[in-house]
Amino acid sequence: MRMTSINPIISSWKRPGAFFMLLLLALTGAAQDQLTDKLPVDPRLKVGKLANGLTYYIQKNSRPEKKVELRLVVNAGSILEEDDQQGLAHFTEHMAFNGSKNFKKNDLVSFLQSIGVEFGADLNAYTGFDETVYILPTPTEKKENIEKGFQILEDWATTVAFENGEIDKERGVVLEESRLGKGAEDRMFRVVYPKLFEGSKYATRLPIGKDDILKNFKYDAIKRFYKDWYRPDLMAVIVVGDIDPAEAERLVKLHFEKIKAPASSKARSYADVPARTKSEGLVVTDPEATNPVIEIFYSSKKTKDETTVGDYRDYLVRSLFTSLMGQRLQELTQKAEPPFIFGASNIGGFARGFEGYQLFAYVGKTGVEVAMNALIQENERARRYGFTATELDRLKKMMMKGIERSYNERDKTESSNIVSEYVRNFLEKEPIPGIENEYKYFKAYLDGITLDEVNAFAAKTIPPPADHRLVVLSSPEKVDFKIPTNAELLAMADEASKKDPGAYEEKAIAAALLDKAPAAGTITSEKQNQALGTTELTLSNGVKVILKSTDFKNDQVIMNASRFGGQYLFDPSKDRFNAEFASTVVGQMGVGQFSPLDLRKVLAGKTATVSPRIGTISETLNGQCSAVDVETMLQLTYLYFTQPRKDDDLFKSFVSKQQALYQNMASDPQFTFQDSVISILYKNQPWAPKLPKPENFSKIDEQRALDIYKERFGNANGFTFVLVGKFDLAAIKPLLATYLASLPSTQQRSTFKDVGLRPVKGTVKKEIRKGTEPKSFIRMFWNGEAPYSEAEHLKLEALTEVLNIKLIETLREDLSGIYGGGMYGNLNKYPYNYYSAGVSLPCGPENVDKLIKATMAEIEKMKTNGPSETDLNKVKETWKQQYEVNIKDNTFWARQLLQSAELGSTGGEVLSYEKRIAALTPKDVKDAANKYLNMSNFVQVVLYPEK
Repeated sequence: MRMTSINPIISSWKRPGAFFMLLLLALTGAAQDQLTDKLPVDPRLKVGKLANGLTYYIQKNSRPEKKVELRLVVNAGSILEEDDQQGLAHFTEHMAFNGSKNFKKNDLVSFLQSIGVEFGADLNAYTGFDETVYILPTPTEKKENIEKGFQILEDWATTVAFENGEIDKERGVVLEESRLGKGAEDRMFRVVYPKLFEGSKYATRLPIGKDDILKNFKYDAIKRFYKDWYRPDLMAVIVVGDIDPAEAERLVKLHFEKIKAPASSKARSYADVPARTKSEGLVVTDPEATNPVIEIFYSSKKTKDETTVGDYRDYLVRSLFTSLMGQRLQELTQKAEPPFIFGASNIGGFARGFEGYQLFAYVGKTGVEVAMNALIQENERARRYGFTATELDRLKKMMMKGIERSYNERDKTESSNIVSEYVRNFLEKEPIPGIENEYKYFKAYLDGITLDEVNAFAAKTIPPPADHRLVVLSSPEKVDFKIPTNAELLAMADEASKKDPGAYEEKAIAAALLDKAPAAGTITSEKQNQALGTTELTLSNGVKVILKSTDFKNDQVIMNASRFGGQYLFDPSKDRFNAEFASTVVGQMGVGQFSPLDLRKVLAGKTATVSPRIGTISETLNGQCSAVDVETMLQLTYLYFTQPRKDDDLFKSFVSKQQALYQNMASDPQFTFQDSVISILYKNQPWAPKLPKPENFSKIDEQRALDIYKERFGNANGFTFVLVGKFDLAAIKPLLATYLASLPSTQQRSTFKDVGLRPVKGTVKKEIRKGTEPKSFIRMFWNGEAPYSEAEHLKLEALTEVLNIKLIETLREDLSGIYGGGMYGNLNKYPYNYYSAGVSLPCGPENVDKLIKATMAEIEKMKTNGPSETDLNKVKETWKQQYEVNIKDNTFWARQLLQSAELGSTGGEVLSYEKRIAALTPKDVKDAANKYLNMSNFVQVVLYPEK
């Protein structure tokens, strides 16, 4: 305990006697002993190690039911590659999906699709500098599927085939993944990165590797990497989900005990990150860059393992500091002329076992020097003067609320969240005491952390001006300010560090959202829907409320609301951008007496958010809260309807930041391409979609935007609210009467307007040339009018999902022409009955023609033959698995119930979903292909590089 915190208490007492002093020392000693206790392991978790060195983690968890999250974690990544293996740690990960002892070539992906595991969305893997992690969520309804899941993990660990022909085919896929990352940011990053990790192997081991090695490596190089590093002492198997732990342990031992540890093996070394020996400035520009960014990196230091309760308390101090620093920087962005668009500071690093202090800022209209001054001086302010008691107390409330919610949801936490902690424990030794213990530590220690402690941490952590640092400016070539030289950039930082920023001053804010509750309205009718488990209320002001009380989460309530109306009701020649940004502007200015920052302050200790939006044909609100904060969420809703706030400075800040953010966006080939696609699809129709551009924001009139918002939200008649989650029906009704039935309304009903916005008719094919990298992008669109029905919508979705399977098989696996991409399809009822479908394929320019040809060939096959029963069943099983999860999800229910209200349906389609997907036939999909993928209205746009 710090003496400064004891002195005020002792001074108010008489001089303590010997007994009191002994008692005080005993209590202090007990506290110190507790802080030196080793952190426990979550009692719900079993951690074991096999004789061959493989570690395993097993925990039963029933969210979601009938699923288990499996992970194979390999403590080996690109940092262990030899010079001829650069990129092959990642390539090995790819090959794990292309054949093993028990799954030939693409059989693994096909099998998993057949049991409802979707490639990419569910089944996945990633490779970093120091690790490779394989992700396999598996349904547990059938025992054989669980056994197959463990067999897959074993195959990944020991018997990846590495057939020469498959390696050569996969080269193209990995090169396409590499191509996706190329562009201005990548080019600038590859200049900065060697400087950032100067003297370290990390500087030359980016996981994606080098293209020339990916194209030409010898087969032995990748097999050598697998043999050297895929071994049990560097592996963990993690099992979290709806499975008996004893059965899980049996399967781990069955599949992994037999793996022999190598008689001799390479030492798993860890690369060093040397401290910086001098300060440097580095300016990097690129003609296709979009935003100037400042980054300041201080020397990295070795991290200390967190092993004791005291370490956990130190973690709380650190968390308080980083959050307080973030809030200070965010506050600067609210000025009328903000010094930067976004600013952040962090204690982190790119290399395992090392961390350093980092500063970051998106430069705004005021330029580099202003941004640099603000970023460094705000950190200097915290280093020299610390934070205030008010800031600290408020943040403690926020953090305590956060841990309370996690504790309340301890039996409703998703397995995927839990398993991620165990991955980090194996790789980085992150403590895993479990939520019960973490909640106990928060309660025991958070409140006792003093302001002096946090300020001392800030003074120790924020490097003083004399510390060596790398100051980086990454920027477009053309900007509205003078781009400094390397020396000038460093001098800016040095000069900013010398100035005394003065102590922080905080203004007082109101203590409550509302001075008094509004006069309540009434509930005029109530009816039950037993099948859906809902209660529908009609309020005295014409508002409808649909309630569904659930136990899906212990501490969550979701609120969605909508009504027809929207931007299309306004004259685009006068109000296009006023209407489009009206709700955004209000969100930036706040409600009642509170700016957005002040709103967060007054809500400290509560969890409640509300976001209004004016869409093209409707007004919506989305909100969520903890179970005890429903009234707060409804108070926020009342304020957003009745008291949108006008704030000239915050409006100017918003416009300034947006104009700066999009100032150079046209330099980005992808932005230009997307802008061209929209123009081709909709020509110059007044309400055609528009990408954000600086000139758009200068056309927003603050008062007119506010007036439009008030017009749309000033009359609540016709709104339907849906609340789903943990609440008591009897308790929530008076709150609804107070805050929703009291919303202003008139007898005027609101509806949307069909402004005649339609995609271009006929067949259109265009080429766009932009960019220097050899990157292309294929976009195809089918559209037209068609009657809406849930049945037809399902058929169109099935068509696009089956085609996604075929496109991956053909374009990726057979032709090696893409890494990702795919198809989508929608059938819409409003503002008119229409369908839209599309294909997106990033690729190399040399592959455009063959990929278009192959895509069209798959579509023609679908029109002629329909899908195979096997492929359609893969889609059905995936949907079934997703539905079983969704049906116990509050967000899903809130969305579906509101959508049913909008469509004028009973909501029964939610319950009949499984029957409807079971009834789908190959003929349904074939018919959908012919109906929706006809060439009468077809647009194809392809991006090519300029040269």
